Amino acid sequence: MDLSIVIPLYNEDESLPELAAWIERVMQENNFSYEIIMVDDGSSDNSWDVIETLREKNSQILGIKFQRNYGKSAALNEGFKAAKGDVVITMDADMQDSPDEIPELRRMILQDGYDIVSGWKKKRYDNTLTKNIPSKLFNAAARKTSGIKLHDFNCGLKAYKNKVVKSVEVYGEMHRYIPVLAKWSGFKKVGEKVVEHRPRKYGVTKFGWDRFINGFLDLVSILFVGKFSKKPMHIFGLWGTIVFFLGSCIWVYLGIAKFFFAKFSMTDRPIFYVGLISIVIGTQLFLAGFLGELISRNSSDRNQYLVEKKVGIN
Repeated sequence: MDLSIVIPLYNEDESLPELAAWIERVMQENNFSYEIIMVDDGSSDNSWDVIETLREKNSQILGIKFQRNYGKSAALNEGFKAAKGDVVITMDADMQDSPDEIPELRRMILQDGYDIVSGWKKKRYDNTLTKNIPSKLFNAAARKTSGIKLHDFNCGLKAYKNKVVKSVEVYGEMHRYIPVLAKWSGFKKVGEKVVEHRPRKYGVTKFGWDRFINGFLDLVSILFVGKFSKKPMHIFGLWGTIVFFLGSCIWVYLGIAKFFFAKFSMTDRPIFYVGLISIVIGTQLFLAGFLGELISRNSSDRNQYLVEKKVGIN
């Protein structure tokens, strides 16, 4: 099969018929064999009914319906599991991504040899203050910390080799960082293509300011775990040595001050409490976050979701 098109969606019943028809037209014009995997992330509108109706008209449309809302990462993860195409395309269901970009994205994967091609919405129609400026800051931080030179990590329109999506596990809010996950899995050829960003035609945005905060925290988490999950002693040992050395220096200083210049007790010195509290609280918070991330990644049910219905998927 040439293409698997994975579409995560939440309350998008208005846009689905037009989107499906557009994709079908592009597939027929290019004579692609394909499947469209629509993953309903617990919608409260008629999205699933629309998917079932579309399936009756086009057997290439497959559907997965979550019992409740889990988030975009969960929807993509389930879509990736079901994808059979040589090239996997992801796109949003709100009609802001253009299916006309699909042939060129596929060509870049197959002919140019990229593992991943990410869309870059160079000209955006979003609100400048609430979305464009925060997005630029977020992407700049992601480029700097990950070493991957993409302008738009959060663009939903991306293309992957099938083996890439089968090699990464997307959970939590990690959908923004699939290129980073892929890099840690050994897929290093990441490309970028300027794509059309269309004005929203149906519905309202499902994302708020919290996505930028969560995005930053996820970036720190994924980089940290990607680097140290297999060699935690490199971080624990380093910080343990530094903390032990600083603590020893404080105690040597306080000991000398006590026995040679003592006019008051060690516990009367403010530095005693500052050093003690900083070391204890800082170390506990840091280790608690790291251990919590390790537990989350190794939890047996971290990517188990309640699927209510499926159509066209065994």
